[in-house]
Amino acid sequence: MSKLSASGRPTLPVAGEDHARLTIDLSALAYNWRAMDRRSGAARTAAVLKADAYGIGLEPAAKTFHQAGARDFFVATPAEGAAVRAVLPDARIYVLSGMWAGAERLFFEYDLVPVIVSEEQLVVFMSAIADGGDIPCVLHVDTGMSRLGLRVEDALALAEDIARPASFSPIMLLSHLACADEPSHALNRQQLQRFRSVVSAFGDIDATLANSAGIFLGEDYHFTLTRPGIALYGGAAVNGVPNPMKPVVTAEARILQVRDVKAGESVGYGAAVVCARDTRVAIAAIGYADGYMRSLSSAGIPLRQTGLAGPSGMLHGHPVPIIGRVTMDLTHFDVTDLPAGSVRPGDFIELFGRTMPIEDVARAAGTVDYELLTSLGNRYERRYEALKK
Repeated sequence: MSKLSASGRPTLPVAGEDHARLTIDLSALAYNWRAMDRRSGAARTAAVLKADAYGIGLEPAAKTFHQAGARDFFVATPAEGAAVRAVLPDARIYVLSGMWAGAERLFFEYDLVPVIVSEEQLVVFMSAIADGGDIPCVLHVDTGMSRLGLRVEDALALAEDIARPASFSPIMLLSHLACADEPSHALNRQQLQRFRSVVSAFGDIDATLANSAGIFLGEDYHFTLTRPGIALYGGAAVNGVPNPMKPVVTAEARILQVRDVKAGESVGYGAAVVCARDTRVAIAAIGYADGYMRSLSSAGIPLRQTGLAGPSGMLHGHPVPIIGRVTMDLTHFDVTDLPAGSVRPGDFIELFGRTMPIEDVARAAGTVDYELLTSLGNRYERRYEALKK
């Protein structure tokens, strides 16, 4: 029987009744931060906590990184920053989306550092500190992403503007690499050179350019602060090389039924798969409502018609391929090749994690591991493995 919240609504999930579960290894999380800190050399190493710490839970992630040694944290919005401040009273918290009119109070109240991303935000920030407000800021410079940030020429003009108010003195410059996951891409060096020119113009100032993949590009990209994200959570930061990070999240789904499907019978919506042999199918309680994407289907949707192989789960140490379409709540797995009687209702199939790399599942879905993690729904029971001393 489900428990009820104060509003009278069911609280999901209920321990012991979970249809799907996430196991989050906090020791692996700490290991990954320390590994990126070592790679960052002389630079300080931050931790990115946006999107509920990439879906794993902001509070346990923030505490784990802080215990590992992190003191600088990046979030996307001031509301996320306020949530981090409640957990880490002594942290420096940067808000990547910057400051806009109406949000000023949050930055003062929770001691948040806005990353100024445009001329318009610069005006808002200057107005906010005009009455003697004491709040630092970071200046975002667009060096080739064509997303947020001042153009290089505008940032240089600002640095050289002798009429610039003395009260405007950013504590750090920030830019973002567009192609760091492709180490040989020419834009990496171009962005580095452009960013260096702005850093030189501002003089003695902290600077941050390297995300997870940027850290792997080497010391030239580290400046004074690095800001790893996906690598901390076990994701693959660089394309085409083995992932050196420890898996943090293991996602599993309960098998609700095991059934036999005869050769010539179809499986799932659209009769997209017709079995060529007698097939044993396990139906698991997982679907796109849980972030297990429809594009993982083995057939019947456009992605699967591109020739991309469908993914598998892992059950009792054996890969079991998806068969048919992933639906809102249910997914079929072909368990025919496992020993008879070894698969039973109540067993859990690993979707990704310790033995099924998340980057492989993401690739099969036609996406990236960032999306898989941040799409995780609220129907999982989350289990946190304690940080080992």
